[in-house]
Amino acid sequence: MDDGLPTRDPAAGRRRPVGVPVRATRAERPTGAAPPQWHRGLTVIAVISLFIGTRALWTEAIASGPVVAAVVTVCYAGILVCGVLALSVRGRLALAAVDLGVLALAVALVICNYWLDHSGSDEGVLTAQAANAILHGRPVYGQPWPWLFDNPRVGVTKTMSGGADYTYAYPPLTALLAAPVHAVVHSTAAATLVTTAALLIGTVTLWALLPAPWRPAVTAVCLGFGLLPAYARQGYPALVALAFLVPAVVRWHNTGAGGRLGRYGVFRAVCVGAACSSQQLAWFLLPFLLIGIHAVRRGELGGRTALGVTARYAGTAVLTWAALNAYFAADGFRDWAEGSLLPFTQGAILHGQGAMGISFYFTDGSSRLNFYSYASVLLLLGLLGATLLFARRLGPALTVLPWLPFYLATRSQDGYFLLMTPLWLAAAATVPASALATAWQPRIPRVRVRRAKAAVAAALVVPSLLCLTVAAASPPPLRMSVTPRLTDRPHLGVASVRVRAVNTTGHALSPHFAGRIGQGTSGWWTVHSGPATIAPHGSASYVVSPPGGFRRLPRNGAAFYLIAVSDRPMTITTAELPSVPTAHPRSRPARRSRAPR
Repeated sequence: MDDGLPTRDPAAGRRRPVGVPVRATRAERPTGAAPPQWHRGLTVIAVISLFIGTRALWTEAIASGPVVAAVVTVCYAGILVCGVLALSVRGRLALAAVDLGVLALAVALVICNYWLDHSGSDEGVLTAQAANAILHGRPVYGQPWPWLFDNPRVGVTKTMSGGADYTYAYPPLTALLAAPVHAVVHSTAAATLVTTAALLIGTVTLWALLPAPWRPAVTAVCLGFGLLPAYARQGYPALVALAFLVPAVVRWHNTGAGGRLGRYGVFRAVCVGAACSSQQLAWFLLPFLLIGIHAVRRGELGGRTALGVTARYAGTAVLTWAALNAYFAADGFRDWAEGSLLPFTQGAILHGQGAMGISFYFTDGSSRLNFYSYASVLLLLGLLGATLLFARRLGPALTVLPWLPFYLATRSQDGYFLLMTPLWLAAAATVPASALATAWQPRIPRVRVRRAKAAVAAALVVPSLLCLTVAAASPPPLRMSVTPRLTDRPHLGVASVRVRAVNTTGHALSPHFAGRIGQGTSGWWTVHSGPATIAPHGSASYVVSPPGGFRRLPRNGAAFYLIAVSDRPMTITTAELPSVPTAHPRSRPARRSRAPR
């Protein structure tokens, strides 16, 4: 306590005047300013995230790759040491060095995981085959490759028309990058190596661009949690798009500052064009970026200059995209266009964790599945309008908004949400709300401003919600009763099912049948008897059997469903097969779907 009296300086052995601070001894001097405690917290979280999946990696490595297991064992020691250092170092520079060490450990674990498993999923297999076609001068688009899916580990996208999609349905850049690798590595590993390398490059780039206290979060989100590395090992082209989008999203509000794009602005636009040439998810982010850049620049420079800057940015991105796609468009424009748009036009079967589950998992079906797609498109348009009208409020969330419409789509798996989550972090760290405080947005009449804003916001989302309600509330199109024929050779299972279907709609339906246990849908069942089409308000009887003539019943008591889908119109009807008692009769009484009479 300073009582106004001279005090003795312990370092010099003499009294010091009042108000003169005591100088720290050499041992007491800090090596740098103390880091904020939340920075330490993020570093600790990043360290802990490295434990996720590491034991499973070590267990697999012990059996198949002892060298990899030894590396993982060393990584365990590194994790523990980093944990101690994260809580004990004093200076910011020292903690930054710990963050770099944590990143290096995460990269090592990702490489170990890739070394043990790089076989890829359907995306990786198709990309590798496309790379092989490029090397040999063969067409990439419009070419079905059904033999790629003979491996049971490789899933196939089934369509509501009763078929499946065996063609390449992504922009060409990922396949172009994989082509030279495929010349050396003649397998799917060529594609998964490109996507894994893209993830690592994107992670290091984001780590370097973000302020130091945010860097541990990059390690955790991109590598530590294990979600994105798993997609990279499967060969998802979206990871290549992510790597290109990182420099475009970090401090995007500075793009075109002063009315000039500059070298970095042009580089950002080129990266966006390359991302759009890698995977279609980038297409959804681009219009939000353009609206945000225009709003910020218009608030700074005025309408004409802002429009010019935005146009140059968009033009550079489009030219980059066109240059990367030119060869394939010239080789076969129709096949290239149809292949690039195929994810939106193929009519794939329902799948995902979004709102479509109401009709697929929780009710007996819907006769208006197309309204899920309408709801998704209307929500996208509504969010674009909301971003334009409320740029100051929604601008910081610009990297999250594009993925909301996928929740309402008929294909709404969570990969569409989480693959771009590093961009959420980039916006949180580098695009504060204060950076958009002067962004331009249309004026709303000052009379009852809050009510006017609420009315506008409601008008933008209500059409989407109405379409969602129509899709979810519509009854199944078929009143369907099912009678299974069971067999106990070699195990208890279904050999065939007799189906009685009544069309309750005013449209002709061409049903295709499949089984479902849990969330997964089987391959298409074979129709042994029954018409191809059921007339409006007509009825028909079918005998159908599972692929291979046998489908084993679940042993855990899970429900077994038979689904009937049609493509035009897009509908689904679900009927649960009767539960099987301990005595195994050859058939069971019919179970009906609950369609209206």
